[in-house]
Amino acid sequence: MSRKTGKKKHTLLIVLAILLAVLVTGALILMAHTQIIVGTIQKLSASTVNTINSYDPLGEPMEGLKDNGQYIITEIKYSENYPNSFLDITYPDENRETARPTLIYFHGGGFFGGSKSVGDPLAESDATALLDDICAEGFNLVNIDYVLVPEYHFPAPLIQANEAFQFLIDHAAEYHLDMDRVVIMGSSAGAIMTSQLGSIITNPEYAEALGISPVLKPEQIKAVVLDDAPLAYDKFSLGTKVLVGNYVKGSIFLDREEKQKYNNILWVDSNYPDAFLLGSEYYEDMREMDTALTSANVEHALVDPLAERNLQMQHCFVASERENEVAKDAFDRMANFIKHRVL
Repeated sequence: MSRKTGKKKHTLLIVLAILLAVLVTGALILMAHTQIIVGTIQKLSASTVNTINSYDPLGEPMEGLKDNGQYIITEIKYSENYPNSFLDITYPDENRETARPTLIYFHGGGFFGGSKSVGDPLAESDATALLDDICAEGFNLVNIDYVLVPEYHFPAPLIQANEAFQFLIDHAAEYHLDMDRVVIMGSSAGAIMTSQLGSIITNPEYAEALGISPVLKPEQIKAVVLDDAPLAYDKFSLGTKVLVGNYVKGSIFLDREEKQKYNNILWVDSNYPDAFLLGSEYYEDMREMDTALTSANVEHALVDPLAERNLQMQHCFVASERENEVAKDAFDRMANFIKHRVL
């Protein structure tokens, strides 16, 4: 090999090393400043889903019968302290004074987008149809919006949820809500919130760790429904770490205390509400929650299509219950579980 050829190869190796260093440095910067990535996602999806924090309602308030015969009141403001502090209430029919249990729902969206009106941009199915069908099972359904990144981070949506609960307690008579027979449900990001709220309400140590004084008492919560909640941070894919890490602190590099506060599986005790778990994309997390609930002797059920049928279902698959028989089976099992505890 000539000296000239050797120099060319040496120069090429130096260039490649520099390029690799630039790529690694760039990747580390992105992982340490995840809003760069999430902000791009927000901009790209802003035309079809809500990605903003607003003190004004996203839609015009309305009240009346829907085409399916259900009665809805929208854009009810539940707090002055945070943007996106609006909720909708849907009744199975126009007889609003009929005594029914209350199901409170939190939408998904990676804490960067989504809303009570359009659902979760990360799910592949129709969450709004799912809510109509839950309501039709005999629930007064409360659908709640909450704050998004980048202006707000964990645990702000949980503090805000507690404010919504206080509003519902204070206005229960006005809106004919039974706040002593409550089911809390969430999908994806909303399922994370629901799982954490289950511990906030029943475990004083967890509530204290997050600085929240719960207004709902454990005996008021008859069940929680966790629809595919990613909770075990160390087992997340990189993409999920970007979304959750961005929500927690704006970086994927969470320390031990941050992970512990986020992952309420670690705080489950015998006082945790009866729970119905749906696992698909995050079946491993739901299996870990299942194990924790079993160890704590909490009544619960897990729907796990991968274990039961060797089927890998899409994220939050239960929302496709009108078209998919596996999802319909999961929906029926969920409805039976929660109705058994409130009706």
